[in-house]
Amino acid sequence: MKGKILILLLATCLILFTKGLYGGEVQVLERDDIRVLFEPPLGAASKEVANVYQGIRGEIEGIFGWSLNFRPTVLLISDSKHFGRMAESPLTVAFAVPSKGLIVIDYSKMKRHPFNLQDTLKHEICHLLLHEHIKEAVLPRWLDEGVCQWASGGVVDIIMDQKRSLLNRAALRGKFIPLGSLRRGFPRDKDSLLLAYEESKGFVEHIIAKFGKEGILRVLEHMKRGEEADTAVLRSLSMPLDRLEEAWHRSLMRKMTWFTYLSYHLYEILFALGALITIYAFIRAIGRKRAYMKGDEE
Repeated sequence: MKGKILILLLATCLILFTKGLYGGEVQVLERDDIRVLFEPPLGAASKEVANVYQGIRGEIEGIFGWSLNFRPTVLLISDSKHFGRMAESPLTVAFAVPSKGLIVIDYSKMKRHPFNLQDTLKHEICHLLLHEHIKEAVLPRWLDEGVCQWASGGVVDIIMDQKRSLLNRAALRGKFIPLGSLRRGFPRDKDSLLLAYEESKGFVEHIIAKFGKEGILRVLEHMKRGEEADTAVLRSLSMPLDRLEEAWHRSLMRKMTWFTYLSYHLYEILFALGALITIYAFIRAIGRKRAYMKGDEE
């Protein structure tokens, strides 16, 4: 709660007074449909945001059939340390504050794979759109994140190791984070946070694979009318949310055998075996050299 209050206070000060978070100057680029606040080194980036915004907004509106009916503000931060004081986690690269129509982006990370400015902006605009049409009280955090990852092509607003799936590990062990515990927020520790993001995306993709894109959109439409997620899922998909979650867990566990898990890490396993073989060969070579020298002395 304290973190959210701090974010809102900082965001309000930036918007009203257009001053830097820590004394530096913040410039403003005004367009009819968007406002971009940026530090002087990010002038080119601010123009990119303004130029691509209309197209990105059109894509997101087309996916959901809803309109974004306000002018958002995008704040570009060039210093990761400054951004880190506003973000909820050191892994965060961007976040949205829907109540203020605000998007904050750590531009220093936008060149780091798989992030780029346009995809990150698309992900955050999705958050703004969902919260404009669905009350925060009925929109679970896992659904919010899962839908926005799906709509933005898998892009997330945190740094994740794309080669290390914690969801696969959870499926192998049968230890998932219940979606019910991800309703109002995500865990703070790194591995649990990453798993929460993976689960959010995976469950939404499971719904789409089973019921089609129309299935998830029906759920969202019911929630737009004020229905809770459990009710919306039952009415839209004719299946209780907890049973759907259990079926998803079972499908993941069936797919995730030890052989499959090891195959995902085949490169790392081969690399480790190669290293062990090299060490073993080196030790044997030293042993042979010592034996040869000892024999020569005798």
